[in-house]
Amino acid sequence: MSQQEHKEISNQSASETASASTGNPYSVASQPKAPSGPDELLEALGSPVSPDLLVHALTHRSFANEHHGLPNNERLEFLGDAVLELVSTETLFRIHPDMNEGQLAKMRAKAVSEEALSAIARTKLKLGPYILLGHGESASGGADKDSILCDTVEALIGAVFVEHGIEGGRKVVHRLVDDTLAEVATEGPALDWKTSLTVKANHMNLGEPHYRMKVSGPEYQQTFTAEVMLGDSPKILASAEGSSKRKAQLAAAEVAWKLLDAEKSQQQPQS
Repeated sequence: MSQQEHKEISNQSASETASASTGNPYSVASQPKAPSGPDELLEALGSPVSPDLLVHALTHRSFANEHHGLPNNERLEFLGDAVLELVSTETLFRIHPDMNEGQLAKMRAKAVSEEALSAIARTKLKLGPYILLGHGESASGGADKDSILCDTVEALIGAVFVEHGIEGGRKVVHRLVDDTLAEVATEGPALDWKTSLTVKANHMNLGEPHYRMKVSGPEYQQTFTAEVMLGDSPKILASAEGSSKRKAQLAAAEVAWKLLDAEKSQQQPQS
């Protein structure tokens, strides 16, 4: 959606809401109209969604707050998250009969993570320009934030479920996530770098990994730095930055795992 189209939607929404002196705030009359030209988004999604429900799924909290409490997409996100987990679990259970619960759980967590869903939003749905954001969130690059992209993907899945039931939801989840589910099955330690680092360190009798965190930058755009150490050693084995505590720790664990793996390879006798 162009900046001009976004502006027109915002202005129209404010006008409609201000003129509605009574009635249910969730009524169609008080909602912004559907983004013009959503056909490409719906084609990529693989399912029709009614205009009002589509707008609901695309309405971020920041936009709703700026327009007199319009319904945001958080309830649809909650519903879509459940549908996504169900269908992903069902798929992994079916195609990996030899894997145990722990292995399946790690693959599912990676496939439906914020990182994975935001990548789907960017590459498959080209979703950013369609999201309705408040002025502040838009100015700070909200349309390309992993968290917002991820949440909006889940809201769209929720909207499909509301309109087309579980079969419709299943079809969309398969369309969006099956490639990722297949990919994570080949990732080995990358499925969970923190757990993989713990296992590697224990096998090498180096003690449990622990993390020291630092935070820098303004509150609206903080940078987290994780430093990982092993056992009682004060030596920093690896450090990495991320946009959240979890991402920084995962990145540091990845660097540390690769260092230990290289060290272990060097220690092994040559045949």
